[in-house]
Amino acid sequence: MRIVIGCDTFPPDINGAARFAERLAGGLVRRGHEVHIIAPAYSKVHGRFIESHDGVDMIVHRIRSFRWYPHATLRYVWPWTFQKHANRLIANINPDAVHSQSQLIVGRYLSRAAKKHGVRLIATNHIMPENLIRYTVVIPSWFKKTAMRLAWLDAGRVLRLADYVTTPTRRAAELLEAASGLTGVLAISCGIDASKFANTNPTSNKPPRVLFVGRLDFEKHIHNLLKAVASLPAELGVLVEIVGDGSERKSLTALATDLGIAKSVTFLGHVTEEELPLAYERATVFAMPSIAELQSIATMEAMASGRPVVAADAMALPHLVHDGDNGYLFSPDDVEMFADRLNRIFTADEAELERLSENSLHLIQAHDINRTLDIFENLYRGEDSGDSTTDDNLEAYDQPIGQLNEILHNRVLQLRQAARDLREAATGLREKASDRFEEVQERLDDLRDEVVEGVRRAGKKVKRSMKKAAENFKATDE
Repeated sequence: MRIVIGCDTFPPDINGAARFAERLAGGLVRRGHEVHIIAPAYSKVHGRFIESHDGVDMIVHRIRSFRWYPHATLRYVWPWTFQKHANRLIANINPDAVHSQSQLIVGRYLSRAAKKHGVRLIATNHIMPENLIRYTVVIPSWFKKTAMRLAWLDAGRVLRLADYVTTPTRRAAELLEAASGLTGVLAISCGIDASKFANTNPTSNKPPRVLFVGRLDFEKHIHNLLKAVASLPAELGVLVEIVGDGSERKSLTALATDLGIAKSVTFLGHVTEEELPLAYERATVFAMPSIAELQSIATMEAMASGRPVVAADAMALPHLVHDGDNGYLFSPDDVEMFADRLNRIFTADEAELERLSENSLHLIQAHDINRTLDIFENLYRGEDSGDSTTDDNLEAYDQPIGQLNEILHNRVLQLRQAARDLREAATGLREKASDRFEEVQERLDDLRDEVVEGVRRAGKKVKRSMKKAAENFKATDE
């Protein structure tokens, strides 16, 4: 199939929607589909390119974009220009399906173009207008509720164009239906390739280390994490690692200093795909204090790494973090409760850490990206079998776990070992490729030196010939 994925944010942007679109596209390419990404350019350069994402090459149409200055990284395309461009792209690509990742500018006009050309349209909502309103023009406080209601209704009008509307969790689907007036929204997990993060390293609280991964924007409430850590007993020696960047980084750095924990907090910024699993492995616990997660890919990655999670009891996070099973929940903005839940993990014995770890690994199996890809492939074909939902929506997923039984325990151990073997094999291949590259590079260097030396010798020979010819000419002239 030929599939267009329309994104208002796509790597190198780092956020949940961008990462989902990248991994969805990568999975589809590996399954033999022709994928066209349509997304804002991340610089002044725009056009059609072959880019490498999620380990594969894909076609990316970069649309001329502009920086949205109230936000540190957000870019947008000019709507009136893109409307015509969207129609041309759909006409030229002639896709079997269009999959919109938002109802903003790119998603909005691609949706209209898809309907105009009679192309099947799937729309996935990753957006809560409440998260964007902070970075728009100043809206008076008395008008904010009305603005939110209008934004949700507008989202409904755009999403209603789609043949199928999806969102990552049932909780997010219920919110979308209630706020926008839509019905029949499908809950399909973003999915994850757990093998990329699974490891056999046991969770350790020596030293206690808490990790956050994500955008450093206000709605993530990372300030509560710093405050919670600052309130813990100093003798614990808690370390904090923060992966990501965003508009709040400067204020968070200043807050860490004000709280007296600056030496214990490391802002790593963006890290590579190779470095990210190692950050999870170093952590004792993953923290997600955000109040606006429609899922949370970073939390899923932490679970796949076998790490317990402490998260705000808000939006879709309780769907991933089962209180007392694979971590703990705390009331949003309750810093004291947040600190208490972190402390439970930092003071737990090895047996308890292993129980929490295995439960994370058990739960993440319901979010297998291959199941997600299967469902979307069916939707692209127009084949809604009535089973268009991922395993995390099955009744068994929400049942209390406590301690895994022997069968599930052994299954988790097998999965961990298989994932480790896969990662080691991949590492070996990368090392061989690196060695081969170095060997080829050495040969090229030798060849270049030979060519340079040959040119140098030829140059000297030419000079000698020219000199001799000049001497002969002078002798003849005399």
